Order: sequence, then C-alpha cells, then structure tokens
Amino acid sequence: MGGPWPVADVLGYLAGRWGVERTVRDLGDGTAGTFSGTTDFTREEAGGGLLHHEAGTFVWQGAARAATRTLRFLLGEVPGTAVVRFSDGRFFHGLDLRTGRHTADHPCAADLYRGEFEVAGPDAWRMEWRVRGPAKDLVLTTTYTRTA
Repeated sequence: MGGPWPVADVLGYLAGRWGVERTVRDLGDGTAGTFSGTTDFTREEAGGGLLHHEAGTFVWQGAARAATRTLRFLLGEVPGTAVVRFSDGRFFHGLDLRTGRHTADHPCAADLYRGEFEVAGPDAWRMEWRVRGPAKDLVLTTTYTRTA
C-alpha cells in the first residue's frame, strides 16, 4: 500500500462507499478472525458531518455472523479534521489526515486502544488498532477500498 497521501478535508475524502476487509488477532491466545463488508459514509443533515455505517460478516473461530457498527464523524475544530463519536454520542477519537497519517488513543475501562491511520491514495486507506490491557491483547487491521 502506498502512502502517506495527504488529505486536506477528511470528511470530503471519506464520503461515499468503501469495501472493508479486517483481520482481528488475539495475541493472548492466538485466535484470529475476519470481517468483510462495506462502510457507507453519508452526509448528516445537521452539523455537516458524516454518518458511518459498517455492515458485513464477522468470522471468529469458524462461526460466521452478521455484524454492524455505526459511528458519527463530525467537523473538527481545525478545518479539514474530524471528531469521531460512537452512535450514542460518546467521544471516540480525533482524526487528522492532513499529512496522510494519524495516531489516536482511546482509553476503554482499563484497556488502551491505539489507532494508526494511513491514506494510500484517493481510493484506499488503512487503519490498525492495537488494544492492550488486562482484558485484551488484540490487533485489528482494516483496509478500505473505495467502491464505484
């Protein structure tokens, strides 16, 4: 994957439909899973942000099940950046891709999620979350490819 590819306006860049491929590795016990699906970033009427809706199939230890997730990407304080919130409004992380890369931390109870984002070009980006703490030892790697 090439990169980093600077993005002047993260919300403008993300708008649209993306194919999603994710691997999930539990470093504690060696188990692994995959997610395959799509993410739609659609404009919200109020506030100028994007609604992120992910849907697909998650396979863990041979069992496949439908999985969805909804997030809100809102205008950041600095032009071109975003604030990511869970669907219930709680803060998740900031997102600034003006250099083509970004690192974000999200504490969750006693665990720490550290996300690394990199844009490869106009139609591809990657996100990796490293989760460490007493309850989790995971690596979640996601690639996004813009669909027509």
